[in-house]
Amino acid sequence: MDDMTGRAAPDLAGSALGKADASAGGGFAAPLTVTARAKARIAEIAADGQPGLLRVAVLGGGCSGFQYEFGLEPAPAAEDAVIDGVVLVDPESAPFLAGAVIDFKDELIGARFAIENPNATSSCGCGVSFSM
Repeated sequence: MDDMTGRAAPDLAGSALGKADASAGGGFAAPLTVTARAKARIAEIAADGQPGLLRVAVLGGGCSGFQYEFGLEPAPAAEDAVIDGVVLVDPESAPFLAGAVIDFKDELIGARFAIENPNATSSCGCGVSFSM
């Protein structure tokens, strides 16, 4: 059980996410794809003097059961996967993000990072909360 999130840590041994991948840095295969738009926005944020790595995590909560959390970090933690040199994923969130695509959308209603997750069976209208 993770003391910070209250979630049980998944057993990744033997799964595709549990196999070592040199590009992942955290000892598991890259769980998501980062679009060129998302990479460009992260680079813009870093150029403005903000930390240059985007952390993507999945937490329990939200109106659909799970929710995404985004944050900026100056450096990865030892157990993090580093995706395309710009996105950090912790090992507890990795199974929930397997096969997902992170994009940056700039629309009339606002600009945001968005995740297209093939594991989500439904999602809230806000785009942050989902169920599996």
